[in-house]
Amino acid sequence: MKQIELPQEPVSANTDTAVAIDVKHLSKCYQLYNQPHDRLKQFLWGGRRQYFREFWALKDVNFEVAKGEVLGIIGRNGAGKSTLLQLLCGTLTPSSGHVEVGGRITALLELGAGFNPEFTGRENVYLSASILGLSKQEIDERFEEIVEFSGIREFLDQPVKTYSSGMYVRLAFSVATSVDPDILIVDEALSVGDGEFARKSFDRIRSMKEAGKTILFCSHSLYQVEAFCDRALWLDHGQLMHFDEPQKVVQRYSKFLLGDAKTSALISANPQAVSATQGHARLSHVAVSLDGATGRELKGRPGENDLSIRVQFESDPQLPAPTVGVTINYGSLMTVASVLSHSENVPIKRSEFGKGEVIIDFPALPLRKGEFHVTVYLCSEDTVLVYDSAQTVATLHIEDPLPEPGLVKLAHCWHTRAID
Repeated sequence: MKQIELPQEPVSANTDTAVAIDVKHLSKCYQLYNQPHDRLKQFLWGGRRQYFREFWALKDVNFEVAKGEVLGIIGRNGAGKSTLLQLLCGTLTPSSGHVEVGGRITALLELGAGFNPEFTGRENVYLSASILGLSKQEIDERFEEIVEFSGIREFLDQPVKTYSSGMYVRLAFSVATSVDPDILIVDEALSVGDGEFARKSFDRIRSMKEAGKTILFCSHSLYQVEAFCDRALWLDHGQLMHFDEPQKVVQRYSKFLLGDAKTSALISANPQAVSATQGHARLSHVAVSLDGATGRELKGRPGENDLSIRVQFESDPQLPAPTVGVTINYGSLMTVASVLSHSENVPIKRSEFGKGEVIIDFPALPLRKGEFHVTVYLCSEDTVLVYDSAQTVATLHIEDPLPEPGLVKLAHCWHTRAID
């Protein structure tokens, strides 16, 4: 049991074995000084006068996380999410309240924070893993798995200062997730690295969820929070606004961000009023169906089924309409097919509040035997910026009784004749 507590408020050990994280009246206050010498004045006056102003990054937060539960944490930048995660990890001390954490905890807050740039990748694997609590024998046993997952074996004996940012992230993530923690904290770590590695990373975290690990998943991708988490927690200005099922929390948070019609009218009437979602867009709902049957795991046969993908989004109405894209991938090896509204000159329609819906139909889907993953993207009008994505929103299990090679069955015609 790892526990953070204040000297003035002793905390008894958590006897409920079903609870992985117990947070009670947790607060964190920072003292902000206008000028550097105000710190000296504050010290000299010994508290008789106050030369700082208080900033409450977190104030009176209470919640519990059950063992094996996945908790999504959402909120705008500066809402207190990172402060909360650092308090849970023990890298920050609370101003009041306490936290009880049961089991080994690993946090993906700043990948590679324990790396020494002068050391080789091999040396940093042992350094970082030992910081995370593994013995040398345990690191030896997991070393090959760490290297294999990172995919940078040929650079392993080079100093990490020579690594690209992608290589750095690959190795750091591989080490951090090799510890086999009881509790994993993820703070936007899935947004780093290339597409293939991001998919591998998410698959590894998904496998940890299936193994019954407790996961705290902090993300700006509300769709991922809805699809991946058991419950969600919304923070704003350091206060817990809502703690419930992901769909209910995301719905309330979305209304808070976008505002109702009255708020939108006020913004239009007052040019100085700024929307909370200015410059952003997000996926609000994605559904995949095969012959009308909607789900995450769908079964079909080559050329016999119609695939339909329904995408709903919300966006800043002051921005150009976003681009919607869909990829169909064969595992993590290749993209079999993709469509993009931008390249096909499809006009995306929206309401005055920036909401819209797109339906993409693939008649007589010509995929052959195998598992294919559907991913949806919401991008800027020029496709340079990815606003949001829904990774592997559905898996298509295509069964083909004919042992023919290839991934797709292309439309074709046969012509035959007898010749002399």
